[in-house]
Amino acid sequence: MMPHKTEYRVTYADSDPFDVVYYANYFDLFERGRTELFRDLGLTYRAISDQGIYLPVSETYCKFVSSATYDDLVVVETDITFFKKASIKFDYKVYRKETSELLAEGYTVHAFVNSERKIVRAPREVAERVKAVMAGTSQISP
Repeated sequence: MMPHKTEYRVTYADSDPFDVVYYANYFDLFERGRTELFRDLGLTYRAISDQGIYLPVSETYCKFVSSATYDDLVVVETDITFFKKASIKFDYKVYRKETSELLAEGYTVHAFVNSERKIVRAPREVAERVKAVMAGTSQISP
């Protein structure tokens, strides 16, 4: 699968007093990347949650390489690196668009759960679209 790319302009609210992006906001960038990847697959978190299925984070990691700063245009590259019956893993790389400098990389793992927080299989439509993209038999529409 080719990484899905999402651009984001760093706002003042994302930054600390030194105009550096606050570390926890990289997890927000990860969420933006995975949300847009799903949207371009023809899926939305809203549509999935309307079926009573949720994707809480069960594991996360971020390695900080360099600092993004206020007003930087960054690119979040998002890949789906594994998909199982009841879980999915996304890998992320965040770059400064102007220089292609790597700023951070990490991943999140999500479980599929129902409203009682019980682990369940991914909805069929989600599984089919994700597997097709991972196998290269389908493209993510930009």
